[in-house]
Amino acid sequence: MKKMHLASWQARLRFLVLTFLGLAIALVINFPFWAIAQTPSINTASNKVDQAIDQPLDQPNAQPNIRPTNNNELRGIWLTNVDSDVLFSTERLQQAIKRLKRLKFNTLYPTVWNGGYTLYPSKVAEKYFGAAIDPSPKLKNRDMLAEAIKFGHEQKFAVIPWFEYGLMTEENSDLMRKHPEWITNRHDGSKVFVHGDKQQHRLVWLNPVRPEVQNFLTELIVEVVKKYDVDGIQLDDHFGMPVELGYDDYTIALYKKQHFGKSPSDDFNDPEWKNWRSRYLTNLMKKIAKAVRTVKPDCLVSLSPNPKEFSYNKFLQDWYGWVYLGLIDELIVQLYRDDIDNFKAELERPEWEEVRRRVPVAIGILTGLRVQNVDMRQIKGQVKMLREMNFDGFSFFFYETLGNRDASFESLMFTPAERPNLQRFAMQ
Repeated sequence: MKKMHLASWQARLRFLVLTFLGLAIALVINFPFWAIAQTPSINTASNKVDQAIDQPLDQPNAQPNIRPTNNNELRGIWLTNVDSDVLFSTERLQQAIKRLKRLKFNTLYPTVWNGGYTLYPSKVAEKYFGAAIDPSPKLKNRDMLAEAIKFGHEQKFAVIPWFEYGLMTEENSDLMRKHPEWITNRHDGSKVFVHGDKQQHRLVWLNPVRPEVQNFLTELIVEVVKKYDVDGIQLDDHFGMPVELGYDDYTIALYKKQHFGKSPSDDFNDPEWKNWRSRYLTNLMKKIAKAVRTVKPDCLVSLSPNPKEFSYNKFLQDWYGWVYLGLIDELIVQLYRDDIDNFKAELERPEWEEVRRRVPVAIGILTGLRVQNVDMRQIKGQVKMLREMNFDGFSFFFYETLGNRDASFESLMFTPAERPNLQRFAMQ
């Protein structure tokens, strides 16, 4: 009987030992996968896997889920002259760039074309409509762009001038008064688009079908590339034409000439009529890209449009086709969304997969407006999602709305990062 009890006890002991060993082995095997799951994702702008840099465990506000990788990441900021004073003082501009360096941004997009005026002294603008620079007294006797480049390069930023207004101009600008024939209109003859919370902006659109408009914009952009040590130039969603426009006499006559006297459709959403007008925007994009690269082959051509379908259906801007034609070196798509599910749905659209093989793709994130505050939790959540989905970075709109939130932005960009490596895309 004692032998039977001894055998039973030995069997139980053996079972406990084997169970313990099994648990130990399982922990050893599974721990690395658990650890990897907590580290930042692989950034598509590099072939290396990031090594996680943990914050101290005793930090109550540590948020490892929003940490960037140590790989390449575009970290841009738009500097504008609307609801912002950053460009209107040499000292303020220098201080802002030093601050942005401390926050570990790496790309500046200062506006240089806004409201129908240049924000730098321009011989091209003076030749075409008699005003060499925006009439603001705070830009007088200064070259804001030269300052931005000097201060930016001292801090190792890429400086990419932003032609913010594209084909758009204010109704009462000198450009509009000098060349009213350059402006296109709706079917009913109206031209003006009213914007702003106080309806303070009355905007009209230059007609990209006209050779004079194409020449003017190309010369304006090439002037910047020739005159300044820029790293690139940027166009955005305003480098398009609202779909309801194109019914001016010049455009209708040209359409009839190419269609055996047939008039364009009264329906501005007619597919053939949209395609015909869109091709002239593409021709202008080709002209600008070729001219820029002729002058400076390594000068980036950057574009910050709206999402694909909206861009084409609302502004006749076929940026998806431009990527395939090799006209774009960098894409920053504006996704100004309050709802995180809508934000995610846009990022999951099928067109991204192929485009992201061809050029770096970053996302424009809204950090606020004069009439709209954006919660820091929303900004962090959107950055986190971009990193999880391996996009190539982000750009914030706009500088002034960073506000007094330096500590929060430092938690997003706590280590420096280089801009996306274009050679990776050239090899694909």
